[in-house]
Amino acid sequence: MIADNKLNNLLDIDQLSKNDILYIFEFAEKLSSILNGSVKKVPVLRGKTVINYFSEPSTRTRVSFENAGKILSADVINVSSSGSSDEKGESFINTVQTLESIGADILIIRHSDSGAPYFVSRNIQIPVINAGDGSHAHPTQTLIDLYTIYKSIGEIEGLNLTILGDNIHSRVSRSAVLGFSTMGAKVTFCSPTTMNANYLSENDVNNYPSIMYTSNLKDALSDSDLIMTLRTQFERKASLVFPNINEYTRMFKLSNESLKYAPDKARILHPGPMNLGVEIDGYVSESDRSLINQQVMNSVAIRMALLIILIGEHTLDSI
Repeated sequence: MIADNKLNNLLDIDQLSKNDILYIFEFAEKLSSILNGSVKKVPVLRGKTVINYFSEPSTRTRVSFENAGKILSADVINVSSSGSSDEKGESFINTVQTLESIGADILIIRHSDSGAPYFVSRNIQIPVINAGDGSHAHPTQTLIDLYTIYKSIGEIEGLNLTILGDNIHSRVSRSAVLGFSTMGAKVTFCSPTTMNANYLSENDVNNYPSIMYTSNLKDALSDSDLIMTLRTQFERKASLVFPNINEYTRMFKLSNESLKYAPDKARILHPGPMNLGVEIDGYVSESDRSLINQQVMNSVAIRMALLIILIGEHTLDSI
């Protein structure tokens, strides 16, 4: 358990047990009181340097990690591939080793190549947090989603989660399957058959939990407690796996009309950014059933908790 054995890196959610996840929630809950206070600053990580290395564009993830570090009084440095020595031909591993050598205490990395954070963690001595790698994993987003449900609904075990949309390209969906299954939820993927990542269940090497697959939106939503819609990732050539955007939105968009298939208790999630009118309508994302704004608000507390657990010297009781 994290409380007894310090976490060295966070590369994907499968590193964490249910008790580990609940322990992170305890940290986040305590840190939320700081975020809601009049002075949003504590010296917990004073003297520590946090580096955000993002080779892909990001707003929510990068800014929330930056804010988390600054609230904890760490020095935060943002680095992107554009304008760095990458453009001069320096190798990726030389770049991150340089960042370690100049005094970084932790590296937050987002990279377009799946597996990049794993490669980095084997070649530097400081902790690494995966802030999203290719189409592979996004563990901190899953912790945010789980924490949002935990705060809003309570017990996650026994809930039915439907992940709706482009799961074949989505790192969020892969981590969500692991995280929600660890907490005892059941997961269904719903999308056009060309966008359903069936191979996750077919390949035993992945050791993925059981997933239900369907291309029937009505069937998928009929027993849903939670509905997570995914952005259609056009930058990863998602448009090549469905014939027509208008047909896709007609059959799979979450709208007031399609929500009639779901129970009234069903709550809505979206990891962002949203393509409004494609995978979800704006009035649905802003409805009383939506937890999307809460996801954003909870992101800083979860990432603060992870920074303290990985590089802080404080226990839950000493914050």
